[in-house]
Amino acid sequence: MKFSEEKPKKKLHMVSLGCTKNLVDSEVMLGKLKDYELTDDESQADLIIVNTCGFIDSAKEESINTTLNLHNERKKESVLVMAGCLSERYKEDLQKELTEIDIFTGVGDYDKIDKLVHEKRSSFSNEVFLASEENDRVITGSNYHAYVKLSEGCNQTCSFCAIPSFKGKLHSRTLESLIKEVKNLVNNGYKDFSFVSQDSSSYLRDLGQNDGLEQLIEAVEKIEGVKTARILYLYPSTTTHNLIDKIANSKIFVNYFDMPLQHISQNMLKIMKRGKGAEKLIELMQYMKSKPNSFVRTTFIAGHPGESEDDFEELCSYVESFGFDRANVFSYSDEEGTLAETRDDKIEQDLVDERAEILGDIISKTTTNSLENDIGKTFEVYIDGESDEHEYLLSARKTLWAPQIDGEIYINDNELEEQIIFGEIYEVIATELAGDKLLAKVLRKI
Repeated sequence: MKFSEEKPKKKLHMVSLGCTKNLVDSEVMLGKLKDYELTDDESQADLIIVNTCGFIDSAKEESINTTLNLHNERKKESVLVMAGCLSERYKEDLQKELTEIDIFTGVGDYDKIDKLVHEKRSSFSNEVFLASEENDRVITGSNYHAYVKLSEGCNQTCSFCAIPSFKGKLHSRTLESLIKEVKNLVNNGYKDFSFVSQDSSSYLRDLGQNDGLEQLIEAVEKIEGVKTARILYLYPSTTTHNLIDKIANSKIFVNYFDMPLQHISQNMLKIMKRGKGAEKLIELMQYMKSKPNSFVRTTFIAGHPGESEDDFEELCSYVESFGFDRANVFSYSDEEGTLAETRDDKIEQDLVDERAEILGDIISKTTTNSLENDIGKTFEVYIDGESDEHEYLLSARKTLWAPQIDGEIYINDNELEEQIIFGEIYEVIATELAGDKLLAKVLRKI
């Protein structure tokens, strides 16, 4: 008697580059390809997908190099897919030049990836893909935290940014769709949420509603099982005092204020087309900082065309005095199709990089100060598991912090008799700072 052997599962290797918004799209693709078994070994994969980033030069380079390296390692008969922003932005050029790639797809077909792979064809939809509660995503990297995408595209016209040229105008999801998705995720054990988009504080403005995030906060607070939430990527001209109050008064949303400023001098804000005067911006930032237990994160661009020495010194002085909890600095680089690219007052690359380094050093000090301020204080953390550093150290992060970008806390002591449960909230006390990591002792389970 013959027994039929089960056909071995095909294997999938996925690389998601760039931002957390890309990660959500990658998770949608994983949901569509559940028939595949995930593998970390590209040489064993039958299907390889790179979800690319097309934001700045270094990200574009990483996307192309990653894809070509995977091509060199892959086995015969495997299928290599280039998806996402870079693929969308340069579709004609890439399809012509990168003959190694089997399938190209952009930002509109994440939910059709299974069909495209089956038919082995490229596709670029005219519309941007907007996630919905129906998308059966495979959440990666955590068993308790998930990103939820509010919208696609952006209505801002910043001088240095090409995103609207390939992501299009703001296109918000309905509040009903978002709430359904969060409820589905809660039912699957998720309790901590980060809401993301290109411009989160403009959520629902394309549908004629200026208080979209306030509505979201109210609706999420009513969902039983949501423990903590935060909003990433606020925009200066669409963030109001009312929104800041709403976040600060929420029992679910933590006082996490993530607003990419890019600059602070009036001259540069005007050149960059940032849509809010320096005085009002400084007042807004101060208002965020004034909230109890607030955490303020931002991003700056050094060396944008038109930036004088005085502008740069004003920026450095502001960053130093404000004392951001976390910040990133990027060296300016030309982006095709942007206003900044056409300016004739560009700054020499050496000076751009020098300014980025100076600002980076200041940010490094303000980050250290922020961490040092926590020594001796008690706060709540999510405990993720064993750290990569040592098996006796547990890895945790403040419930206030966003995953992966704001740091890691090492738990090296435990006052409880019971076993620590990973993915749960504990109260800890920070005892010291070792390098850039806080060390903490567990006091009790929340």
